Amino acid sequence: MTLPLGKLPPDLLTNLLKTAPQYDPRLVLKPGVGLDCAVVDIGDRYLVLKSDPITFAAENIGWYLVQVNSNDIATTGGVPRWLMVTMLLPEGQTTAASLSAIVDPLYAACREKGISVIGGHSEITYGLDRPILIGSLIGEVARDKLITPQGARPGDKIMLTKGIPIEATAILAQEFPERLTASLTPADLQTARAYLYQPGISVLRDAQLATAAGRVTAMHDPTEGGLAGALWELAEACGHHLIIDKDAIPVLDLSARICAVLGLDPLAAIASGALLLTAAAEDAPAICKALEDEGILCAEIGVVEAGEFGVSMGDGMLLPRPVRDEIARLYEEGSG
Repeated sequence: MTLPLGKLPPDLLTNLLKTAPQYDPRLVLKPGVGLDCAVVDIGDRYLVLKSDPITFAAENIGWYLVQVNSNDIATTGGVPRWLMVTMLLPEGQTTAASLSAIVDPLYAACREKGISVIGGHSEITYGLDRPILIGSLIGEVARDKLITPQGARPGDKIMLTKGIPIEATAILAQEFPERLTASLTPADLQTARAYLYQPGISVLRDAQLATAAGRVTAMHDPTEGGLAGALWELAEACGHHLIIDKDAIPVLDLSARICAVLGLDPLAAIASGALLLTAAAEDAPAICKALEDEGILCAEIGVVEAGEFGVSMGDGMLLPRPVRDEIARLYEEGSG
């Protein structure tokens, strides 16, 4: 049986990673489900390493690449520093102008964040209908400032910034406008496309504000599989049970409308732009206030409890773990 579009199933990925060679004793954080970065001890500080592609969207793909890789570095408490980029470009479509349309925004995003582009690879590739970019981003963090999804503890509060699903909203409006025009105005569609920038898919500022305001114990970036997938990954990484108040989850109004038209679950759609974090209960109010003082919505959506890892709603029912992202399901249906 062939696998569906999207991330590998968690059980399969876990089994693949069990046999991954790891020889260097300086490896601080090994690969695992819910662990988006590797961490290496280089003596006076830790290096944080991340690799992520852009596959769903083609518009402004270079800028996009910098944001999603920076997000995962940010969730460790680290600062992004050095980027390598692999560009796979479609045969018969790539021109000097189309290449500039990718590279110029990529460089601009790096300048904005102080990231140096240090290398990579580029080629015209057979069989592609759109560009695919893969970034490998390296950051650094002080040894006593590292945060990982393994750090969430029983009693911690679970919080979410901005709302969901920001990234899905922008992708759906860009990729499937013909299915939305009967229910949304042209202004709605334009606003949805601009969700990449407002509220925005970067969580670097969210993470910096949160960690400065209180004891953040874990952070995670909800990408494919959306918030539901991110909650399960966080639970698996920390080994505890998460209790979630579904009514407290901020689903953005325009996002909810788009998902309803397309028959998608907003909790399981790619949700970059929201930062999922846990913090000591006594520090949670100060963290939320620091974010909201800067105009960033922060909602307390649950609590970490001791017990077998999993995610439950307040009524005790398990939150379904997404098999694939809702957008991947839509692409798959469209190609069937």
